[in-house]
Amino acid sequence: MSDQETEVKLYVRDLKRIEAGLLERKARLIQARVFERNLRFDQPDGRLRAEGRVLRLRQDTEARLTYKGASDLLDGIMSRRELEFTIGDLETARKMLLALGYVEVAVYEKYRAVYELGDCHIMLDELPYGDFVEIEGADAEAIHSVASLLGLDMEVATGDSYLGIFDKYCQKRGWSQSILTFDALRGVVFNLTDLNIQAADKSA
Repeated sequence: MSDQETEVKLYVRDLKRIEAGLLERKARLIQARVFERNLRFDQPDGRLRAEGRVLRLRQDTEARLTYKGASDLLDGIMSRRELEFTIGDLETARKMLLALGYVEVAVYEKYRAVYELGDCHIMLDELPYGDFVEIEGADAEAIHSVASLLGLDMEVATGDSYLGIFDKYCQKRGWSQSILTFDALRGVVFNLTDLNIQAADKSA
């Protein structure tokens, strides 16, 4: 199994329409919609973030520990090394990372459903500030092909992570950058200009 992740993130206005398009094309549901909670860790001096690397604990149907290397970005498509494995207990893993000297720097939540179409996985993601489609494939050609089938404009793909988008938003407002949860952001109205993103499903 390759440890290279190649993906693109696209903001969409109508996630249900994208899901309907997947079903019309006989995409296979490989993970039903599930709530996901993520904890991001760093060294005390912020070295991992400064170098574009990620150390993360994730809880959805399972608990997982993930490392991501620095990314290469071309036309909105991100490629980076990813190492991930399931763990038995997230809280024990959290305590272990803290004992090793890492610090917990952020928490973020989303809902995610995952489909498979051709050689790509398509993630339908709902975040506190909006909905996204993430397409992961073996190469850029496969990703472009699926995006085209779904009527998504690759020209407006974002090169930022979900937490990166939120961090930049918070910096403009002097907010804490560590809490991207549904409860913390309930009632907050976000607009695309403030988030510095554009909709890929322009006809929606």
